[in-house]
Amino acid sequence: MPNARTDLATYLRAQEDKSMLRFLTCGSVDDGKSTLIGRLLYDTKLIFEDQLATLTSDSRKHGTNGEALDFALLMDGLEAEREQGITIDVAYRFFATDKRKFIVADTPGHEEYTRNMATGASTADLAVVLIDARRGVLTQTRRHSYIASLLGIRHVVLAVNKLDLVDFDQSTFEQIADEYCAFAAELGFETIVPIPLSARFGDNVIARSKNTPWYQGPSLLEHLETVEIAGRGQDLPFRFPIQSVVRPNQDFRGFAGEVAGGRVAVGDPVVAAKSGKTSRIARIVTKDGDLSEAVEGQAVTLVLADEIELSRGNMLVAPTDRPHVADQLQAHLVWFDAKPLIPGRSYILRTETDAVNCTVTALKHEVNVNTLARDAARSLPMNGVGVCNLSLQSPIAFDAYQDNRATGNFILIDRYTNATLGAGMIDFPLRRAENVHWQAMEVNKQARAEIKGQRPAVLWFTGLSGSGKSTIANSLEKLLHAEGRHTYMLDGDNVRHGLNRDLGFTEADRVENIRRVAEVAKLMADAGLIVLVSFISPFKAERRLARDMMEEGEFIEIFVDTPIEECARRDPKGLYKKAYEGKIANFTGISSPYEPPEKPELRLDTIAEEPDDLARRIADFMGERLMQG
Repeated sequence: MPNARTDLATYLRAQEDKSMLRFLTCGSVDDGKSTLIGRLLYDTKLIFEDQLATLTSDSRKHGTNGEALDFALLMDGLEAEREQGITIDVAYRFFATDKRKFIVADTPGHEEYTRNMATGASTADLAVVLIDARRGVLTQTRRHSYIASLLGIRHVVLAVNKLDLVDFDQSTFEQIADEYCAFAAELGFETIVPIPLSARFGDNVIARSKNTPWYQGPSLLEHLETVEIAGRGQDLPFRFPIQSVVRPNQDFRGFAGEVAGGRVAVGDPVVAAKSGKTSRIARIVTKDGDLSEAVEGQAVTLVLADEIELSRGNMLVAPTDRPHVADQLQAHLVWFDAKPLIPGRSYILRTETDAVNCTVTALKHEVNVNTLARDAARSLPMNGVGVCNLSLQSPIAFDAYQDNRATGNFILIDRYTNATLGAGMIDFPLRRAENVHWQAMEVNKQARAEIKGQRPAVLWFTGLSGSGKSTIANSLEKLLHAEGRHTYMLDGDNVRHGLNRDLGFTEADRVENIRRVAEVAKLMADAGLIVLVSFISPFKAERRLARDMMEEGEFIEIFVDTPIEECARRDPKGLYKKAYEGKIANFTGISSPYEPPEKPELRLDTIAEEPDDLARRIADFMGERLMQG
């Protein structure tokens, strides 16, 4: 008679032989996503007795079905979710039937949590898109479907739920299915299978329901058990993003990470994507011993036959099929933040293993999720999807997302708060990234500064309109000129008569205004000049962008800290009066925000001191900084 250990071993072997399907549930708020997964687990008898007892207790406390079980509570694990009756976080569950193993991601439907839906979709093979039969296809239904297609999902179950509330009406189901299929025809899905459901009562969840005799298709579980999903990556070219360098002692140097595509064996040739240096695989090391081969999805440490320079952020790849290496690219971007994306701003672009400063140089268009039309846009709102060009501070190694999910995705991080602002899917490198190269100059910045007997600097004056920026900067330039310094002053109003005459005063235009001025200031500093920049420059992000363009210690931020009441009292150009009367839109401090510097090199009080005295104080502060070191 077989013992328990033999039974367990037999069970584990049987599980290993089963295929795995990763899927997510998505759609609009209160379409029944959590209820559907809870019912699926309950009807397949995959809920333990203690879980059932907890569900019974929670249904009495938080449930919405009277005395009946509320299956949504199986998935809504956060207290806030239970209290509000919505899904906030992504809830993952593993379960298995006799035919297949599953990992399901129950994702939120509320627009505010679109980022969590994208997280769940990023690893899924199939999407179960739920629709409330009473409400039909909604904007969020379309948005989630479009994001699913962007993230590489090629199979969809259209779960038309709550049919019990429309008396299981066939025409309602068919009308919704036809409308959705017409919309999704351009999204590139390989299969769309509409299924009529009542998740609450289990109709067509694991078996076909007597309440829908007109429906001849599979139940939800039958379809999930039989749908054919193509392999996820073992047939792709070899990709190994390096997570870390392992050096426990002088005799061992390996590179740890997870195979992101293809396979590799001991003795195979490999190349470092960024440097092009080649070697061969000497060992494939795991905690359980060496392997002869590693495939997509396996976490291993690779030891090379040669000592080549590699670090986190680089990638080992197949020599005959290499990824792109570029610092400019086009990508589809899903924006998560409440503040819109504005071209010209600087972010941190983070891939699976790399992180680099980047700027969104152009927003080519926004995708209308209802019509899939490409709408012209100057900014991308929260939950918007757009196509952007990005310029990176240094090259990264990547594939197009459609070729490899793992090496073709990225997120954008806020440089100050470290918050995730958006998720991107790379389309391709920009050709100019390969054709435009820096021209080496015989005469460099040091030589230009040396002949002037000074050290280049960018003195960046920021403050409200009327604060006294230009007055102080002008006085300072006269002092420096008298000392024989080589200077140039860039003033906000003057620059708008020429270089930036095409820009208005929207937030997007202001970002571009500062980006252009920062680029000019950088060129002038490269010429060895002391550059005085007098601009309101209301946003921290753009001032940080300007600082990052300059060399260490070259950027001096000077905050002319004058209260808005004093600026309005002075009102040298009559602008505040017009702004308060509503005649000027987007006026800083009144109808548009000003973000004061947190740690400027200098803070000036124009009420307590005169402009000439403040100019002398700046000159004294600079002191030896302006001398050639």
